[in-house]
Amino acid sequence: MPLLISRNDITRIEVDAIVNAANTDLVMGGGVCGAIFKAAGPSKLQAACDKLAPIQTGQAVMTDGFDSKAKYIIHTAGPIYKKGNPNQEKQLYDCYFNSLRLAAGKQLETIAFPLISSGIYGYPPDEALATAQRAIHDFLGEYEENMIVYLIVYNDDAFKTAQSMYGEVKSYIDERLIKDERHRTLPWNRFRQKEKESAPLQEVSYETSLKQYEIDAEESAVSEDIFSRLEDSFSTLLFKMIRKKQMTNAEVYKNANLDRRLFSKIISNSDYTPRKNTVLALAISLRLNLEETQELLRSAGYAISHSSKADLIIEYYILHQGNKYYNIDDLNFLLFQYNQVQLGQID
Repeated sequence: MPLLISRNDITRIEVDAIVNAANTDLVMGGGVCGAIFKAAGPSKLQAACDKLAPIQTGQAVMTDGFDSKAKYIIHTAGPIYKKGNPNQEKQLYDCYFNSLRLAAGKQLETIAFPLISSGIYGYPPDEALATAQRAIHDFLGEYEENMIVYLIVYNDDAFKTAQSMYGEVKSYIDERLIKDERHRTLPWNRFRQKEKESAPLQEVSYETSLKQYEIDAEESAVSEDIFSRLEDSFSTLLFKMIRKKQMTNAEVYKNANLDRRLFSKIISNSDYTPRKNTVLALAISLRLNLEETQELLRSAGYAISHSSKADLIIEYYILHQGNKYYNIDDLNFLLFQYNQVQLGQID
């Protein structure tokens, strides 16, 4: 894990394997298929494909990457969409699952997929994406593979749920950024800061010093009492929240789009503090409300900032889910749209 969304040229991304949305004859086509052949060297790749052709819809085969940036190219034949065809969803699912199985067999750590069949094969992008997500998450969950999967998406129609929130999110961000900026630049705030900076040093009497000493001593005693009542560490609080939500560890890190090894480090090492991105991914996985999310962040030394677009997007998402529907892939698309770091990347 994890699954990350990217709008990129699949022939230029730095990964161990790229996936070619091929035809069953494995001959050079147009679109993504043609671009992959050109990047690898058409004659070299075609000669390798000829030895493996033909393949069935949903099947996957592997060749060397030749002149491309990837070590390997995995070729899989997606279904041609026909409304009412009962087999096409399973065939599309198999494209992803079988491709990942080949990558795991070579112990590859990174792989990039196009959104198979969503181009000239006519598969509705949102349905194609849903099947892709299900297949990828199923594979990574079932085989416990520590693999980063990139899904190269060009068509925003694939993310209908997230896309429907885009305009509202933009308004939410703009409103709070403007409000925060006004607060920082109010004339009296600037005056107070200037006054504080230019205040002259004053002579302090013995009586005043003694009184201040007594106040400091009292505050020190209070501080010691506070330290004796420190809040739970991040890992302790996380464990309590997992139990409260009645989730298994596997459910948590899978829903958080996290690497299993990273999650194990977080749980087993009480001194380890993950990055803010990771803490937020866990909050989404646990379906925490905003108050619970802030509590989890605080235990790791972080907070939601209204000066951060990413934080505002996440805050909006949490506030508008009603503790019912959390999907980290949809949230990641919103972050992706604003060029923000997605949740679930390796810590």
